[in-house]
Amino acid sequence: MIDFSIPPELEAMRQRVTEFMDHNVYPNENQLVEDEGLPPDLERELQKTVKAQNLWAPNLPREWGGMGIGFIGQALVNEIIGRSVIGPRLFGNAAPDAGNAELLHIAATLEQKEQYLRPLADGEVRSCFAMTEPEVAGSDPTGLRTSAVREGDELVINGHKWFISGAIGSAFAIVMAVTDPAADSYARASMILVPTDTPGFKIVRAIPVMGSGGPGGHCEIRFENCRVPVTNLLGEAGQGFKLAQARLGPGRIQHCMRWIGAAQRSFEMMCTYALERKSFGEPLARKQTVQNWIADSAAEISAARLMTLNAAWKLDRGEDARVEISLIKFYGARVMHDVIDRAIQVHGALGYSKDTPLEMFYRDARAARIYDGPDEVHRQVVAQRILKTFEREA
Repeated sequence: MIDFSIPPELEAMRQRVTEFMDHNVYPNENQLVEDEGLPPDLERELQKTVKAQNLWAPNLPREWGGMGIGFIGQALVNEIIGRSVIGPRLFGNAAPDAGNAELLHIAATLEQKEQYLRPLADGEVRSCFAMTEPEVAGSDPTGLRTSAVREGDELVINGHKWFISGAIGSAFAIVMAVTDPAADSYARASMILVPTDTPGFKIVRAIPVMGSGGPGGHCEIRFENCRVPVTNLLGEAGQGFKLAQARLGPGRIQHCMRWIGAAQRSFEMMCTYALERKSFGEPLARKQTVQNWIADSAAEISAARLMTLNAAWKLDRGEDARVEISLIKFYGARVMHDVIDRAIQVHGALGYSKDTPLEMFYRDARAARIYDGPDEVHRQVVAQRILKTFEREA
């Protein structure tokens, strides 16, 4: 028998997160400064309240100050947190810090955890993840050109990265660099911890982007003879691609559930406004086109939610969820975009204005089809894996 009920302890936690959002997050959305975030003092005050309520870092285990609620728990909580663009930072699980913390937890040495994970998990510092390069396709990290050459007890890094989110003001970067050019394409690169005050770590610029942005920008970076100790290697040499998969897969659960949160809030706004707004003598809710948008949105949000929870369930069981994660990535991104688009259309000029969160949701939604792997690649991955099962059965 399939049981879709939410365990009482998780339901109680969801209620506490919902109450915090109602009382502390939505009322402060008007304090957001695009490309900067909330005023630092206000953000720290709200984060302190989150920690006091034991709602900090749903993605981390309790021994590192997190909620320790597994992937299903993370999914359920992140849907609520994702209803506001300022939510993730207030709960200590914003990208790229959340993914970096998870990566450090599974791959770092004890010394690295104390130096890098502890302050990151506590929210005392920010970090960035430097993988994407302008010269090669971001969808194929096996073609990276940034190199890290060993010289004695040091690794010398040279290369060019861009769209490195949160780089300005970060304490350190996790850098993907080629350490063995002659190795198999999936074993050429390694991950390296690089403090951002290391000589040779140079931020060229914050690249202007379409979305709402956030603290630290989306930066172009150059590594020019940037030297770090060999002990800054994260995991083993040649494990870069493997670690990237370990980081990005679970992270997509959080992204996709936050997308559902944004879509659900947009859906609720669409329904409420359709009942209030009159056109030609009757509420918009009486129009068949609007009713179709509402029905389609309800079906698509429900499907995306169940698909994402299924992927989280498989991860909690230790099962291979690569197909499910690729499915929710490209399907969830489209659902979010379409629901927000319909909500804006129902709101008319109001939806296009900054008087509602819809226009910001819409700008952010476009990027979801690109980051964490473009949708086309995820669709191809799904098709290839499905076809392989038929080949084995033939």
